[in-house]
Amino acid sequence: MVAGVDEAGRGPLAGPLVVAAVILPQRWRPRVPIDDSKRLTPAQREAAYGAVRRHALGWRVVVISPQEVDRVNILNATLQGMALALARIKPAPDFALVDGNRLPELQVPARALVQGDARSRTIAAASILAKVVRDRLMAVYGARFPQWGFERHKGYPTLEHRYALAAHGPSPIHRRSFCAKALSESERKRMESQWPAENRLERGANRPPLNISSG
Repeated sequence: MVAGVDEAGRGPLAGPLVVAAVILPQRWRPRVPIDDSKRLTPAQREAAYGAVRRHALGWRVVVISPQEVDRVNILNATLQGMALALARIKPAPDFALVDGNRLPELQVPARALVQGDARSRTIAAASILAKVVRDRLMAVYGARFPQWGFERHKGYPTLEHRYALAAHGPSPIHRRSFCAKALSESERKRMESQWPAENRLERGANRPPLNISSG
């Protein structure tokens, strides 16, 4: 049995890293697209998520907190999450296909496959599970911390997100190691000049201070 492993959330400034491992039946013929999650629409991802969970021989999702990402760095967090997902999946696989060019320390033979989510259905299935779980978590965080708009940008460094970060500082789910490098004062001023006038914060004493640190 071959397990595919992939992650979602390496690049965002906020939110967890999510890693998934999936074992698919060899003769499965899905009725929905199973592809790199970035190539699918949200509706297609949700349909594929349900199909994978129903038909997979085994699957496991691991969620790694922003605090852990800050503590060990994003590469180590990714490798640790992949190793943990493969260690916990039942039944145990005989081989693993891992998206990317680095392999974690594993108890099973494995191969790293660059752009694996576009080359392997099993890795693509893992990418779908990881992406859907992470997007759902970010929607929850969007409701909990509305001023940052997480439900829209999912923590990625869009102009909207970077402006909110400059205006409000980091939220409890921001990765401090990422945010410390995300904005400079000159960049903040440039973004303010580009932001639509109706969406700018009023200048003056009520403007929140820039409060971004690596602590």
